[in-house]
Amino acid sequence: MIYEKIDLYDYFSVPRNGSKGGELTVYVREKYTEIKDRIRPAMLVIAGGGYNIVSERESEPVALEFLHAGFSAFSLRYSVNTPFPAPLLEAGMAMAFIRENAEKYSVDRAHVGAIGFSAGGHLTGMLATMFDDGSLKAALGKRAELVRPDAVILCYPVITTGEYSHDGTADTISGGDKQLRRKLSVESLVTEKSSPAFIWHTQEDAAVCVRNSLMLASAYQTCGVPYELHIFERGRHGLGTVGLEVENAEHPEEVARDAAWLPLAKSYLKMHGFGLKIKE
Repeated sequence: MIYEKIDLYDYFSVPRNGSKGGELTVYVREKYTEIKDRIRPAMLVIAGGGYNIVSERESEPVALEFLHAGFSAFSLRYSVNTPFPAPLLEAGMAMAFIRENAEKYSVDRAHVGAIGFSAGGHLTGMLATMFDDGSLKAALGKRAELVRPDAVILCYPVITTGEYSHDGTADTISGGDKQLRRKLSVESLVTEKSSPAFIWHTQEDAAVCVRNSLMLASAYQTCGVPYELHIFERGRHGLGTVGLEVENAEHPEEVARDAAWLPLAKSYLKMHGFGLKIKE
């Protein structure tokens, strides 16, 4: 396996301006001599943590799930306790890096997705709707055209910065600026050009209200953008991949069944053309 860590600020020659994140971890299969080369879809993993930490449970375990499913996988450690636009810039640089290095990592440039959890879901939501933001164009120039995900997976995401927001997440990404906070409410940013989305949540999530996902689905419906929404009845916030790899004990069956989100999400991506291809 190819395992690398990439400093995105160094790669793109972008000034850090005090940002401490922007590290991309690469998980890519080696080419096998016995068989023809494969062209793989790519997945960028953006973990949650309220923009205060980057959750380990929602990083490498998720990347490895997609690696085993035939993807080239990448995990982003973005800047925390740092307001907009730094986290979006780092996510945008990650997407551009993946596409620029498609040949090296056997990536299908037309099928590069992103998956985000909780606050990482907010960042992924911004990536899906703000891929043409001026901050990205100013830093990346023409390379900003490489930023838009071909599809996103949003896992119990923070979406709104309004009434049903997770206030800690909204306050951190906005730096306490009320006008910026309103601007970064993802449901208000959806257009017909937004990335197709697979969204899942649990009804009893007490940290990030399920209305976040409902509001996003409603915005997608209004704009005519492809989406799929799954609401599971049981389960707390932050379930990740749901298995023992990311938990200290097994879940009861009414929560364990939430693990169905992962094969459903993979199937959704396959429906949108994310599949392993043999290179001729």
